[in-house]
Amino acid sequence: MGAMQPWHLLIVALVFVLLFGAKKLPEMARSIGQSARVFKSEMKGMHADDEARAQSTGQAPAQQQALPAAQAPTQAESQAQATEGSSSSDNAR
Repeated sequence: MGAMQPWHLLIVALVFVLLFGAKKLPEMARSIGQSARVFKSEMKGMHADDEARAQSTGQAPAQQQALPAAQAPTQAESQAQATEGSSSSDNAR
């Protein structure tokens, strides 16, 4: 009962055609395809940059040191931020 049947997909396709029109659907699919290609090429570029940076430092990408974990704000910092927020809202009035 919970599985998608072929007629479910037909109904979804019909709803898309009714909502967006037959002219817009190919344009939307083309746009999604272009976005996916750009994303893929950017990811390859990022990996190439990481590898180049790792080679220049003499480390493998998997061996690079992780960034230190962010420290939780102290109670005094939290209170200072809270008072800054309330004073700026008072000035806006």
